[in-house]
Amino acid sequence: MKKLLYLVLLFATSFSYSQNEVREREPFTFKLLVDNEQFYQMNVDKSKYFVKGNILQIYPTEKINVQVEIKNDTIFAMKVVEKIVDPKKTIQIEFVQNVKDNKSEGMMLKVTNPFDRKLNYNAMMYIVGHDKWLSTNIIPILPNLVNYETWNDVIISLVLEKWRFEK
Repeated sequence: MKKLLYLVLLFATSFSYSQNEVREREPFTFKLLVDNEQFYQMNVDKSKYFVKGNILQIYPTEKINVQVEIKNDTIFAMKVVEKIVDPKKTIQIEFVQNVKDNKSEGMMLKVTNPFDRKLNYNAMMYIVGHDKWLSTNIIPILPNLVNYETWNDVIISLVLEKWRFEK
């Protein structure tokens, strides 16, 4: 009887845990201020957060929680979750445009590192007025801290990839 109860609890826990995963973003529209008179507006279709493997694409106005699976001291798998169930394994990411007095003051990416080691990743950006992805520098995030990356460009989307721990 104890084994059956244990199996039922294990199944219920894993079922509710998997229900927390968000595989795709819902469609939405965002609007960016380019200058005092021009705006850039985009409709984002229902799409996956992770376009391939651990390659995350994020748009302005999004705030997401990324739960990480670690194997052999390496980031093995990542998934977006609705609620933070395991804070020690969940990276919080927010991407916004800062606007003051109807003027763009740049874009900001906020990444919270919940790990006890330095977190790093590579980033590419797609900006208004360009037709290709551009590489951008990222500062590694110290253990258990928050990092703010800022750009003066008006960024339509960021791709964050090659997530890794630094020694």
